[in-house]
Amino acid sequence: MTVSLDNVKKTYHDVLRCIIGDGSEDGACGINIVAQFQPEDNSRVAVSRNINAAFLISLSGDDHSRYAAAMEYLEEVGKNPLRTNLVTFYREGLSLLLKEFRVFCSKNDNSIERLEGLRVKLAQQKEHLPFPKTIQEDIWKLFHPEASGILSNKDSQANTLRNKRKIEITNLNSKPITNVSQDVIFTANALLTIPPTGRKFKDLGIKSSLWNALEEVVQEDQVFWYDHPVQIGVGSDRNEILYGLHHLSEALLFEKKLSNADGEDELTVVLSASVTHEGLQGIVKEYIESELEKSHGLLGLKVYLFTEAETAGLIHEILVPAASKYFNDIRDSASLLREVVGVNGKYGRHYSFLKAVTAFWQVFVDPDKKATFKIDLDQVFPQEELLEETGKSAFEHMMSPLWGAEGVDSQGNPVHLGMMAGALVNEKDISASLFTPDVTYPTPPFKGEDTIFCSRIPQALSTLSEMMTRYDSGDIDGENSCISRIHVTGGTNGILIEALRRYRPFTPVFIGRAEDQAYLLSALFSKDSGPLLRYFHNDGLFMRHDKHAFAGEAIKAAAIGKIVGDYERILFFSNYARIFSSEIDVVKSMIDPFTGSFVSHLPQNLAYLRLSLKAAEFFATKEEESEYKGFTLIETGTRRLRSSLREVSMEDGNGLKERYERERKAWGLYYDILDKIENALKEEDQFAMELRERANKLVLNARVVTGRNA
Repeated sequence: MTVSLDNVKKTYHDVLRCIIGDGSEDGACGINIVAQFQPEDNSRVAVSRNINAAFLISLSGDDHSRYAAAMEYLEEVGKNPLRTNLVTFYREGLSLLLKEFRVFCSKNDNSIERLEGLRVKLAQQKEHLPFPKTIQEDIWKLFHPEASGILSNKDSQANTLRNKRKIEITNLNSKPITNVSQDVIFTANALLTIPPTGRKFKDLGIKSSLWNALEEVVQEDQVFWYDHPVQIGVGSDRNEILYGLHHLSEALLFEKKLSNADGEDELTVVLSASVTHEGLQGIVKEYIESELEKSHGLLGLKVYLFTEAETAGLIHEILVPAASKYFNDIRDSASLLREVVGVNGKYGRHYSFLKAVTAFWQVFVDPDKKATFKIDLDQVFPQEELLEETGKSAFEHMMSPLWGAEGVDSQGNPVHLGMMAGALVNEKDISASLFTPDVTYPTPPFKGEDTIFCSRIPQALSTLSEMMTRYDSGDIDGENSCISRIHVTGGTNGILIEALRRYRPFTPVFIGRAEDQAYLLSALFSKDSGPLLRYFHNDGLFMRHDKHAFAGEAIKAAAIGKIVGDYERILFFSNYARIFSSEIDVVKSMIDPFTGSFVSHLPQNLAYLRLSLKAAEFFATKEEESEYKGFTLIETGTRRLRSSLREVSMEDGNGLKERYERERKAWGLYYDILDKIENALKEEDQFAMELRERANKLVLNARVVTGRNA
């Protein structure tokens, strides 16, 4: 199809003008953007608000009543060196978004007709605001098709998705997990950041030896963003690390009372530590150890802490010497392994490490380990509720023969259910039932960025259809059939070490959000390894999500970073999917609706529009705190998105693919080394035995003292 740039451009601008509004009324986004454009107001916050509004007005085309004024404002303010980068980001967006939209139209046969139909509807409705639900659906069809058609067809959409995810079991695992405390390695990641602004170090209850280091660290720029990292010096009752480990210890005690574990059994817990500021790397181990030394009630846990220093030791003391000994042509093994084996950086890096380290453990430390299960430290096993509502404890759920079963999916593909996924229930909802979805459908009217992209709609569908599925004697009984999960959470999931070593899944280090869902993507088309690797849905395995019960301050401090991370997610997932297929609809057909929402034909449009409309939402309240959030979102968001756009588009779009292939090579080397050493140990190879001794010493040094094992 030949597409006229002029026609697409005009219609695109017309649609955005109706969404954004032109004049005194609100647009379809529910906000009066024009009212936010006040060039005469030049306060610090107002200038950011004006630039944001001018961008949206300019994106609406030269038929907009304030177009000329907006373009003139951007040009003038852009001359100010303090505002040049911000204005440049927005002005580049004006051409980037239109270019991307034209490519989208040229490759999608019905996109121009859909675009024109929406433009006509919006123009007809302009005098009769607010816009009706049918128009909102048309906007989603264009920008976020995964959200369209769900709210009016919830039950049928849920049934369709369950049938799509259905697995017919051909063979249950004949050797399932039978002793969780001995067979499973539990893992978790500790996320840490600097103390709250304005707090004096002497009042934080931390060692004085950390004060000088913190004085320097707080002057650094933040380099990584996490949802709600532990603020160093926070009280023990609000320290997520202590909270999660304490409740894991209690869960083990509960299992012992049920005779699911022996009285002397201990859980092996591998804890990684990731930081928001580079300088924290040098003090994070001392801080965590000092906090754990003060803790009480961690009976039964053997905790091993891996910071970047410990992972570097693992590489240089064990893996690189092994590569040099057992492989002939490994010239860059150290640099390869350093890229992927570690815990600092975006979410993807530590997530992959916490899976992969268990294979290392099986080879060097304890060959009886069979699986790993990851928890988030703000999640706990609600053992009493599990027993009452499901008849099984947490450990009993992990003993399911579905974990490791073989089956056939709805497309006729053989699958291996080597991974397991449970579900979450919010702490405030658990009194009603474990089976209370932690994400529910939103209700109209929709406003701001939700009018363009409303991820909560497909997320709610996926939560209800996948996570809340209960096996019974009907069509999906949990013995002859089950559900395969695409949508999983960062905690409450596991993988058999045999499947880990066979399929070698990983999350690329460039993934900063939804690392759990990116993990499966690396093995989505894993036919070379036999059946496709998939998660099975464990219908009774729940963890209670307690973050709002104790981590409110940390959540509030990290809120803006989390919002921006969601926009970056669209950019990275959309380009990540293209690594596996140039036709991303092939990938989307497997991962829609929720995970696929972030694999878009219009990722740049969504990133820019969501950022701008979210900022406009904050400004629309006219409350000082919210306006400052809008200012912070623009300052942080434009800086991070500018960097992300460069990252995904480097080398004509091949940058991520080359990085992915290099990481795949690195993980291949990692597992090849482990396989080689395992065989060498069976033959009592002297060098391999020396490496094992060295590895055990490294692991022993990583063990931390808690209040009960001192």
